[in-house]
Amino acid sequence: MLQLSPRAPEPLLLHRWLDTWTGVGALSAGLHRVGYDLKLVQQGDEGWSATFYVTGSMHSILGGWANAPTPWRAVQRAGWDAIRHAEHFF
Repeated sequence: MLQLSPRAPEPLLLHRWLDTWTGVGALSAGLHRVGYDLKLVQQGDEGWSATFYVTGSMHSILGGWANAPTPWRAVQRAGWDAIRHAEHFF
């Protein structure tokens, strides 16, 4: 596994892009292509909740979930959670 310093230019560039509403859209679209729908909810002053559900199942099968202070961080964490869960099924 490749590990880069958190201050290396590559991760910083990636975070500048992903830590925006554009990044939220890109992750949502990418995960939709592989079978997940996103539900993103702002929870007052407590932050954001992101949930990925399996597409086409009336949102009854949870793919991944996360809560975070920012919408992009919640979506990123929930996306990783969905990918980890998917590894158990495929």
